[in-house]
Amino acid sequence: MKNASITVFAIAALAAGAAYAQNPSDPQIAGIVVTANQIDIDAGKLAKSHTKNKEVQGFANQMIKDHTAVNKQAVALAKKLKVKPAASDTQASLKKGASENISNLKKLKGKQFDKAYIDHEVDYHQAVLDAIDKTLIPSAQNAELKGLIEKVRPAIAAHLDHAKMIQSKLGG
Repeated sequence: MKNASITVFAIAALAAGAAYAQNPSDPQIAGIVVTANQIDIDAGKLAKSHTKNKEVQGFANQMIKDHTAVNKQAVALAKKLKVKPAASDTQASLKKGASENISNLKKLKGKQFDKAYIDHEVDYHQAVLDAIDKTLIPSAQNAELKGLIEKVRPAIAAHLDHAKMIQSKLGG
């Protein structure tokens, strides 16, 4: 159950951290968005190099591709708006949870790795959706920033559904 506690921590960092942040500023929202995407890119790269399961490999590739594209859009928008992504307690918590998750995943192999990775992806994408709906969209002041978050929300929901489908096949 060690993996479960790390997953819970990472989820708490995003869902609770973002939810309890008192109306994060647009620069803080930009920082959270970039960090949340980078976390999934890093986990995807690890999964890609560790799994032999074709579905998990395909999912990891999709996470790398999609979250890299979102980060490019977020960084381009921040530059256009002259907004520098700002640090926040939520961003710091996300980074800490991600580091612990990656460290734990590196210790696992085979089916244990696949299950832990996909279980985390299900929980993480649900937490991201909750943070988008409850904190990021309502708090975003800039219409273009809010629009970007709204635009990527369906992809996050699709990632969650895809991860749940793989999770059911892995016995999750």
